[in-house]
Amino acid sequence: MFKDIFSWVIQLITQPARAWQKLAEKEETDEQFLSRFIYPLIGMVAIAAFLSILVTRKQFDSEIALKAAIIALVSAFGGFFLSSYILNEMGPGFLGRAKDLKLWQRFVGYSSVLMYALEIVLSLLPEFFFLRFFLLYTTYIVWEGAGPFMQVEEKDLLKFVGVSTAVILLMPMIIGKLLMIFMPGLHV
Repeated sequence: MFKDIFSWVIQLITQPARAWQKLAEKEETDEQFLSRFIYPLIGMVAIAAFLSILVTRKQFDSEIALKAAIIALVSAFGGFFLSSYILNEMGPGFLGRAKDLKLWQRFVGYSSVLMYALEIVLSLLPEFFFLRFFLLYTTYIVWEGAGPFMQVEEKDLLKFVGVSTAVILLMPMIIGKLLMIFMPGLHV
């Protein structure tokens, strides 16, 4: 399972056009997608956040480690589901797409792989903070997936990519910042 996850993450980051084409042809149920891809990937984000306290602190503090893991888990899950829901609701009017929450979940999940991978790396290696700049590459991943996976027409492509990328990147960040406000004392 983790080998497949790692393979899809690498393919979507290094060859997004080819990966999206394969994903469009891939037959998988919504439950398979969630249980074999998104849940383990988000779980790895939470575990990395927990382990980051071991790496970045001189003394291990289980309370802060749990808070970091909770914030990572809730912001990743919340960002994923909220992004999917928002884009699904915006679909008919603004993006010219029919409502299909399961399709949006798959699109958001696969489009978020770089964000999750960077979150794992930056949790364990916080001194490489400049890698956050590469989150902009998510725009290209979304761009490549818009045609083959979401069947977006050429005239709507720029609007679709801009809105989708903004929602996919901003929702986890907003949720994370809100959780930081509501869970004081976590300044790793």
